[in-house]
Amino acid sequence: MSDLPPQFDAEFAARFAQLLRWRRDVRHFEARAVAEEEMCALLECASLAPSVGNAQPWRFVRVRSSTLRQALADHVDAQNAQAAQQYAGQARQELYRSLKLHGLREAPELIVVFCDEQPKAGHGLGIVSMPEMLRYSCVLAIHTLWLAARLRGIGVGWVSILEPGVIRALLDVPADWSLIALLCIGYPQDASQTPELERRGWQAREPVSNRVFDR
Repeated sequence: MSDLPPQFDAEFAARFAQLLRWRRDVRHFEARAVAEEEMCALLECASLAPSVGNAQPWRFVRVRSSTLRQALADHVDAQNAQAAQQYAGQARQELYRSLKLHGLREAPELIVVFCDEQPKAGHGLGIVSMPEMLRYSCVLAIHTLWLAARLRGIGVGWVSILEPGVIRALLDVPADWSLIALLCIGYPQDASQTPELERRGWQAREPVSNRVFDR
């Protein structure tokens, strides 16, 4: 393998921008399985993400048990019903209730991502004043996996309406692992360049200029 850096031309840059635009949070999945070699490839790509001190604090738990899958889905459904109460008395409550916010029962693959808060790798570099950098590193790994999945036509859905302590207990993980994400992975039923929440009238994408500040 050459040590020379690759050259990324204008065509590649345009295709990469297209990949970013077409990345979606998927909640509607086909029943067909994702091949094991594809899953391994996604995890390999995720492991190439940057991490503070090269600590590689991500821990991927693949949920194989149908009993655990059902328990996760039931928990999220209960949390979802509770979350709907924050919109009580608002027209938005009915819209919220109509949204499909997870595919835990349909997605062929479930991965729960944890952060090892005390990894041996990295030797503590970069986390003395900002230990949260370990968790940010895990988020970068998730985004890397997400893009690698999309270019293969595989969808990812990030489920966040849950109680971290319950998930940790269900999966019986070490005490120093913190929950980062519950991911549904599989082939999407449909594809759109527009996020589903925007299509359903929940929230449109706003101009990036609204999020950039000069000092």
